[in-house]
Amino acid sequence: MFRIALYQPDIAQNTGTILRLAACLGIAVDIIEPAGFPVSDKAFRRSGMDYLDHVTWNRHDDFTAFETWRAAEGRRLVLMTTRAALPYAAFAFRPGDVLMAGRESAGVPEAVHTAADAGIRIPMRPGLRSLNVAVSVSMVAGEALRQLAAFPSP
Repeated sequence: MFRIALYQPDIAQNTGTILRLAACLGIAVDIIEPAGFPVSDKAFRRSGMDYLDHVTWNRHDDFTAFETWRAAEGRRLVLMTTRAALPYAAFAFRPGDVLMAGRESAGVPEAVHTAADAGIRIPMRPGLRSLNVAVSVSMVAGEALRQLAAFPSP
């Protein structure tokens, strides 16, 4: 199965929505700090994240720690970015991929773009900046699940 990685998320509600999506669909999540809010079981539970017991998630102190983990796991980094040319539905997802979304306020720095094995985008109408990160993650995760025939069984 693939994983979702959130690069220094700014908005706790978006992260909570993505964690709930991941819990319901059986997708693990990696949160790369620093975040714009406290990242802990206690903080998530205090905010009413009642699906926390149903999701596998890891926090990484920074991008370097994440990259060390990813290299040890041998996982491909697929960056969701408005700068990519390849539409997400044309990308061939593989088990083990890590689908990364950037910060709501700033995306990801150039070093993350450089480290990515692939970049994908969601095609949008001209002149519009981007979709909400939770919506974007949902769309791309749905396509990856479809391609990998990995939706949970009822």
